[in-house]
Amino acid sequence: MKKKYPVVIISEEGASWLEKGQMWMYKNNVVSIDDDAENGAIVNIMTEKGNYLGTGFLSRISHITVRILSKNPDEVFDREFFKHRIQFAYDFRKTLEKDNITNCRLIFGEADELPGLTVDRYNDILVAQISTYGMEQIKDMLYEILLEVLSEDGQDVKGIYERNDVKIRTKEGLPLEKGYWRNADLPTQTIINENGLQIHVDVENGQKTGYFLDQKSNRVLLRNMAYGKKVLDCFTHTGGFALNAAYGKALHVDAVDVSQTALDQAYENAKLNHLEDRMSFIKADVLDYLETCEPGKYDIIILDPPAFTKSRRTIDHAYQGYKKINKQAMKLLGRGGYLITCSCSRFMETANFEKMLRESAKETGVTLKQVSVTQQNHDHPILWTMEETSYLKFYIFQII
Repeated sequence: MKKKYPVVIISEEGASWLEKGQMWMYKNNVVSIDDDAENGAIVNIMTEKGNYLGTGFLSRISHITVRILSKNPDEVFDREFFKHRIQFAYDFRKTLEKDNITNCRLIFGEADELPGLTVDRYNDILVAQISTYGMEQIKDMLYEILLEVLSEDGQDVKGIYERNDVKIRTKEGLPLEKGYWRNADLPTQTIINENGLQIHVDVENGQKTGYFLDQKSNRVLLRNMAYGKKVLDCFTHTGGFALNAAYGKALHVDAVDVSQTALDQAYENAKLNHLEDRMSFIKADVLDYLETCEPGKYDIIILDPPAFTKSRRTIDHAYQGYKKINKQAMKLLGRGGYLITCSCSRFMETANFEKMLRESAKETGVTLKQVSVTQQNHDHPILWTMEETSYLKFYIFQII
């Protein structure tokens, strides 16, 4: 190895995980950590027999003790290394998101081999979120590289807004904060073009980094099947699916959400696209609304709830929540109706979600004819060696 970093020694069980491709090393698999290894430092992971397994950022506070940057023992972690990683991630988006390069996820953490760094682009604003202590220590360099890579490609970016207000930062001993990096006087709102739709984005107060980019391609699937249909969009938030249905010339779209603020934003987006005459916005609890609807009222029902679980401890409760809304939607849809249903929780694994759907269909007395199964948009890539990068499950069925 070209540089001797402090060493973290791990157990045989931990080594077996890393050998399968995992890029996280958990505290319960750690045997020892060199005393001189500071929080956030770059460390080498070794077995008790002295075998090298990877190099990454150390966290002395988090349950994830090391997030691996590379498994090459000769790697040099300098500015050139990080520029290569960022350039590689950007080139991936240029290939797959060429029509949406001004509104896409540029960096998706571990999936882009940049653990703890998320970067979304909304026109001339980048929104960054850092969730690890190690990345926080080099963020100035990372941000400068991001701006450099985009500038070299002729892209106009005016600033980077930090959405470091996610609770996961507290597990790394990092403060919760948000605001512009070095440019406090720039706007925090913009209007993006998503596949022909104008969408208002508030990077300061919006969900996640301002908007849900991960459903971008799935929303187009709905658009393409909505013509002449009566559509119900549950948990509409700021109207992503509802707007696409209306844009696809649905007969009418009802958008339901419990948040009046979200509905107000959805209505403004509808007006922005001159679609408000095709849409109604209803403030209600989704399950309550579904229970009061007449069967056959809708041709398409979309269920895109917030994550019902954010840990494995609450899976059973989440399972029942998903089951309730899916059974109710299946009851409402007549023969030939379409159910679009999804889960954005990585803890609700695919097999479990499908089991819930099968049970719901059986107990409701319907048969599900699969139209398509997809996942998150491809600017949120999935590493097959890291299940944590795969979280969104998206199904379209016809009810028969």
